[in-house]
Amino acid sequence: MCPSEDKYTDEGRMEESSPSKAVIPLAIVTVVSVVCMCATAIVVATQDNGSASAPLGSGSGLSNLNVILNVGDTDFATRGPPAGDNPCAGKKLDLPNIECINDAIDGKPQAGANVTKGYKGDMEVDVEPIDKPYWQSGLCPVNVHWHLGAEHYSLGEYDEAGKGPKSAEDDHDDHDHRKLAGEARLGYQCRHYDANDARFTIDYEWKHCVDMKVGETYEVHWPHSAAGSCGTVNQYQTPFYDGVFCNLDMDTLVTLGAQDIANNVGVQAQVFTIVNDETYYYPDLMRGMVVDGAMGSDIAYYTGSTTGTSRDNTICSQYSPITWQVDRKCHMVSASSFDKMCADMKAQRDDMSDDLYAHGSRELVADEWAADNGKLL
Repeated sequence: MCPSEDKYTDEGRMEESSPSKAVIPLAIVTVVSVVCMCATAIVVATQDNGSASAPLGSGSGLSNLNVILNVGDTDFATRGPPAGDNPCAGKKLDLPNIECINDAIDGKPQAGANVTKGYKGDMEVDVEPIDKPYWQSGLCPVNVHWHLGAEHYSLGEYDEAGKGPKSAEDDHDDHDHRKLAGEARLGYQCRHYDANDARFTIDYEWKHCVDMKVGETYEVHWPHSAAGSCGTVNQYQTPFYDGVFCNLDMDTLVTLGAQDIANNVGVQAQVFTIVNDETYYYPDLMRGMVVDGAMGSDIAYYTGSTTGTSRDNTICSQYSPITWQVDRKCHMVSASSFDKMCADMKAQRDDMSDDLYAHGSRELVADEWAADNGKLL
């Protein structure tokens, strides 16, 4: 409670009308008065369903501003920065798909390719991939998205012998796991899945990711670019092309050589089986490939293209050559790790909702369209 408006003496003490006089130092009275005023302001500002925009009084010197008070009902997990201009919006450069013929895609190798140790494609190229962490070459991640199953192929890790809940349901006699799964094409699967292990079968209550499945294989891509809006609130973009080309126009692009492009645009790829087991929780999937012990230690480096189901071995991508760094191993990761990543995506200034679900997987690139520069360091 606040004290009543009693009279104060010249000596800084308060006189009450009661027979016994209470003596209270003026400093304490002043503090109590300030606290009461603040409390009154908060009550007034938050009477509307627990949160409101409260105008500051003229005495504050900030009368033209509003204060948004939080009384505990704001979900900071998905709350983004203040609204502002997005300099990367619409910056995608249009390079339409073309027919996969030698003359048309000469020097434009495709992805995702076979990354089994020792594999080399048949397309001769004179471009080298970035063979060190992208940040050391001035690139930053500009997006994160993932595909249903693996677009790449790693023998013994994610290959035709892999299984998951979808393949277990369908149980095709030809063991072809690279079929259509709803509207998204299912790629290769890892070998971790065990229908008798609760970690792969007990559902997870997804709050942020869309249409995800415990036990399934997903290949996560982190596109990187030296022309992104690196180090700003606009760094992450959907579609990822806006982030890749944020500070690069077509007039400049056409002046760049193939090696220039491969030196400035790259993708990290890592393949996971999702488990309902918090032992495998990683909180920062949005930032890039997980490097921890065996994770991120066995990397294939090569040059290729953008992927996705609009391309195959008949129709190819012109977004090439770009560097690919692909983890050859498949790892288990908790469902909560993915859901935390989706919450982080929701908290970006750009709307990343079109990447909160798995995209379809491109069919494995044929040897003739795969680069011969694959290597392991």
